[in-house]
Amino acid sequence: MSSLSRELVFLILQFLDEEKFKETVHKLEQESGFFFNMKYFEDQVRAGEWEEVEKYLSGFTKVDDNRYSMKIFFEIRKQKYLEALDKKDRERAVEILTKDLKVFSSFNEELFKEVTQLLTLDNLRENEQLSKYGDAKSARNIMIMELKKLIEANPLFRDKLTFPAFKAARLRTLINQSLNWQH
Repeated sequence: MSSLSRELVFLILQFLDEEKFKETVHKLEQESGFFFNMKYFEDQVRAGEWEEVEKYLSGFTKVDDNRYSMKIFFEIRKQKYLEALDKKDRERAVEILTKDLKVFSSFNEELFKEVTQLLTLDNLRENEQLSKYGDAKSARNIMIMELKKLIEANPLFRDKLTFPAFKAARLRTLINQSLNWQH
């Protein structure tokens, strides 16, 4: 996409945000892949909106793009799995294990086996590494810090983490100027 198109997308994003078209803003961020809104991403993680978290993320990277991306997706899916286990929802945990986490088994078979063995525990905190696992909220907050570091280190997110500085209502100003120039 040309730099003009890129700049237009940013102007539209600014306009949509100023006009409070929240869902549309995030959809355009995701579809264009120009700006990764870390605050929105963090809010979705905190809320446990896993489907939206992965959908938004997929506008910028895929699981197998690089090791950072793989670790990001793994951490998200692992958290989703741990929460299902913590809620004693074995059926959901097995579904997450087979549909979401299985893809990582070819990269680290040992880790996948460890994660699978958690199914046999009555309480996931019986696992030594998870003995300090608090609740979903605190675990998500810890994970956000880790995800943020991974995203910032991921080369696919370079130049996508800061929104360009525009004067307020820049698109509206440009349109008004062009209209005035025509008359």
